[in-house]
Amino acid sequence: MGLFSFGYDSFMDKRNVDTLLEARWIIPVEVEGTLAEHAIAINNGLIEAILPISEANSRYYSSNHIKLDNHAIIPGLINLHTHAAMTLMRGVADDLPLMAWLKNYIWPAESRHVDTCFVRDGTMLACAEMLKGGITCFNDMYFFPQAAADVVLECGIRAGIGVVVIDMPSAYASDVDDYIDKGLAIRDHCLQQPLLTFCLAPHAPYSVNDQTLTKIMILAEQLQLPVHIHLHETKDEIKNSLAENGVRPLMRLHKLGLVSPNLIAAHMIHLTDTEIELFHEYGGHIAHCPTSNLKLASGIAPVEKLLQKGINIGIGTDSAASNNRLDMFAEMRLTALLAKGYSDNAEAVPARQALRMATLNGARAMGLDQITGSLSPGKAADITAVDFSSSSLSPCFDPISHLVYVAGREQVSHVWVNGRLLLNEGELVTLDEADIMQQARRWQHRLVS
Repeated sequence: MGLFSFGYDSFMDKRNVDTLLEARWIIPVEVEGTLAEHAIAINNGLIEAILPISEANSRYYSSNHIKLDNHAIIPGLINLHTHAAMTLMRGVADDLPLMAWLKNYIWPAESRHVDTCFVRDGTMLACAEMLKGGITCFNDMYFFPQAAADVVLECGIRAGIGVVVIDMPSAYASDVDDYIDKGLAIRDHCLQQPLLTFCLAPHAPYSVNDQTLTKIMILAEQLQLPVHIHLHETKDEIKNSLAENGVRPLMRLHKLGLVSPNLIAAHMIHLTDTEIELFHEYGGHIAHCPTSNLKLASGIAPVEKLLQKGINIGIGTDSAASNNRLDMFAEMRLTALLAKGYSDNAEAVPARQALRMATLNGARAMGLDQITGSLSPGKAADITAVDFSSSSLSPCFDPISHLVYVAGREQVSHVWVNGRLLLNEGELVTLDEADIMQQARRWQHRLVS
């Protein structure tokens, strides 16, 4: 019997399934190791079985029988922190520290240009990039979330949509209550959409006051929603919090009741041992964004120390305006390398752990680990195929190591979400890439002018 095979009576005829997918290697993630020469049976959007190819061919048949003889099959990558629509501002202001970047360039550009069309076109551009890079799910935080949700449903990717809240008016909302009311109305409207989940998304402690954070805490408990927030990203954030509030940002959130298993804290770079212990005790999750942290000179997160405490860490790209790529292969590699260099420990964050951080850990943070994040019967068929046939990936002694240290997003050949093929031989199935690029050029001209 195959490691994951189930529910088969040897006297039955072959079972017809929607897709039968064979590969050189299957990497389940939830169960450590690699399955060589195995197949996945997919039916009604779910993984029905994972078993050796010979057994799969004797038990199942499908009119959609795909053989990927030189590929590794992995769970779809999960981008735990991003602002998808900001992909239209890729490179608009580089080589600046965070607050100068935000105050002098990003926030002014947003006040002039961000509307429903901007968010739709920017999210479409981001989804195209993410799907081509093997990302099947992203956790978003941005204005006009209905436009982002519409794009997700149109292209077939999976997403967590943030009910964004910030203590300043915008073209999207006039005040805190308006942000919350509009966001929750979108959530209510989309409750039956299996590809969409929602979280409360207060921007950051420095842009949201205590009264607003208390509202967020109450709503999170009432509705059982995650809270997605930027936290401990820069030294200045902490210094200003001490000056204005008398405590560091994490302790402020703790006093307001927000540090809990519902919390997804993006960045978490500057932490004391006491804060790490507190975060572990209350069960929060971290979205680690190594490239953005480096590019904005925010710092390097103590990933090894956090993992040693058992804190769940996923990986995010942040926005393409601060990264400047939505490339989870690059983030996996940098996560592993930075942890080793920062800790003087070559065994810190081995390849298998980096892959888990980019898949199952992200799903767990979003409350989706029973649905996605690993390859297992009963879970959604959110699958990425990576082509190992290139000379640059030869020889291969360990496919998991190769995925983190050698492969790049250019090797992604196929992507399925909920069993639906969205990328076929590197070509987008549900999105018109030429039209997306045309719209991006139009926005470039507007932003420049």
